[in-house]
Amino acid sequence: MEAEANDYQKIATMSTIDDDEFEVLEDELLPPVNEFKRFFRVFFARRIVIFAALCLLAIIFVAMFAEFIAPHDPYQQNLLNTLQLPSSTYILGTDALGRDLFSRILHGTRVALQVGFFTVLVAASVGTTIGLVAGFAGGAVQTAIMRTTDAIIAIPNLCLSILVVGILNPGVTSVVIAVAAGMFPGYIRMVNGQVMTVKQNDYVMAERAMGASFARIAFKHVLPNCMSPLIVMMTMMLGGSIMAESGLSYLGIGITPPTPAWGAMCYDGYKYLLSRPMLSLAPGVAIMILVFSFNMLGDGLRDALDPRLRGTIN
Repeated sequence: MEAEANDYQKIATMSTIDDDEFEVLEDELLPPVNEFKRFFRVFFARRIVIFAALCLLAIIFVAMFAEFIAPHDPYQQNLLNTLQLPSSTYILGTDALGRDLFSRILHGTRVALQVGFFTVLVAASVGTTIGLVAGFAGGAVQTAIMRTTDAIIAIPNLCLSILVVGILNPGVTSVVIAVAAGMFPGYIRMVNGQVMTVKQNDYVMAERAMGASFARIAFKHVLPNCMSPLIVMMTMMLGGSIMAESGLSYLGIGITPPTPAWGAMCYDGYKYLLSRPMLSLAPGVAIMILVFSFNMLGDGLRDALDPRLRGTIN
């Protein structure tokens, strides 16, 4: 009771103290915020984010153990069983070459995730590095980099990806480079804007006055302050990279056959859309679920990492 009375007395006198004393009393009265607890409560506050996380975990599990889950060899052709309807033997039927559609979709998850993650890593690495250089250099260097970035952004991503794939040989590596070429300008603009804000802070200017190197300031002080928007952007870009890879594969210039790619499977099935709609519908639904999961997770991360929400949940 005596402790509670002291707290009430402190609150009553807050209106007559200065700002420094108010901050000290506020720290004494308010309990510390558990950042991990706050993050998970905000991140999983919506059921749709929980559903997306479960879907993504299931897809990652399938990609890791596709060889054990798939009932058939995804590459084995059987011309005697072409265009079979769904049955107990072939869960989703077979394609025009007699390959099990369900097995090919399971193995296609690995290709989709590989292309998505590697594309985002390449684009984020290149874009973040160039954005840091532009933000710190300033002047003519920053102007040249940002105007070049604006010119690249003006080119539609699909057209730029087709151009890059046309120069390189089709394959997973070419698709990763082609899709990343259309994505890294977004990282440049975002990181450059963050650097322009952070580098004006007192601790960065103090580091400069002490003679700290560019690498030390950039990677120890500036980059950590850019991680929250960078993580959100990378998560949401995963869905876009998978969609881009599917579009290139659908056009026949992405993942080369016989590697199972969802976009190529949609293209192969559209010829039989009226008689065997499952050939295009099943891989299309797989693309939709994966892209939906990444977009919802990115939305949840944006809410959880929003600094305006920090300290509101204990």
